[in-house]
Amino acid sequence: MDLFSLILIISGLVLFEVVSSIDNAVINAEVLSTMGQKARRWFLTWGLFLAVFLMRGLLPLLIVWAANPSLGPIGALTATFSNDPHVIEAIEATAPILLSGGGVFLLFLFFHWLFLEPKHYGLRGERFLESQSVWFYAIVSILLAVVVWFALQIHPMMAFGSVVGSTIFFITHGFKQNAEVQEKKLLSSARSDMSKILYLEAIDASFSIDGVLGAFAFTLSVPLILIGNGIGAIILRQLTVSNIDRIKEYKYLKNGAMYSIAVLGTIMILDSFQFHIPHWLSPVSTFAIIGYFFYKSKRALV
Repeated sequence: MDLFSLILIISGLVLFEVVSSIDNAVINAEVLSTMGQKARRWFLTWGLFLAVFLMRGLLPLLIVWAANPSLGPIGALTATFSNDPHVIEAIEATAPILLSGGGVFLLFLFFHWLFLEPKHYGLRGERFLESQSVWFYAIVSILLAVVVWFALQIHPMMAFGSVVGSTIFFITHGFKQNAEVQEKKLLSSARSDMSKILYLEAIDASFSIDGVLGAFAFTLSVPLILIGNGIGAIILRQLTVSNIDRIKEYKYLKNGAMYSIAVLGTIMILDSFQFHIPHWLSPVSTFAIIGYFFYKSKRALV
């Protein structure tokens, strides 16, 4: 992989991490505004360490290790830079399992936003689809059934990976729904700063899963994911404390994040079924989609 490709992939990872986690940054900023200065400093320093190194650093490593238990934790980290043909073969053999699960997760995430979540309507048809919210469950069920059916023709573990992806979606969705309730309680009550910090760390963990699974649409290289997601998380924390109100004014950025998630999920599923997907497609499509909705948001401010 040449230097330009590396820069393109890392840049795409950074942009995707930042934009897909805007909701997380908004929650952080709102809760932080109710905390003392000492607790804020602790969260923005040690909390950053937990967010970057433990969650966005450890999670992709654990995912690759789970898909390739024979590699071990160190082997999972260095596997993508290894010239050992056995290691390369092991990664390639398990990639469809990881990609199908991640793709299903991302598509479930997109359809949930499209049908069930309140939004600023950025494209024609979004208002109508939100009014047809009952179809969400039918669509994702049919999607999962189709992916599993075709995956079974290739390998049972690939089908199992798809089911795991749907399971992870519903688990994290449950945490996020509960987070909305807990956030209202925290903002309307005199809870201790420590309880608020624990809440923010738990929320950050659930939101990080979206970014980490989406990162595998860009690359299977754990070190590149660590770099891209780590930089994105650092930028996100800076936005949280410095310019979150300005970011909230760009009302269609969430739309851009969700449509890029739909494209990345589709790429992952196609890739898992051995369709040839050029490595530049994920970052380029992410820049194009988010760039369009950023431009649309900027025009709406005028």
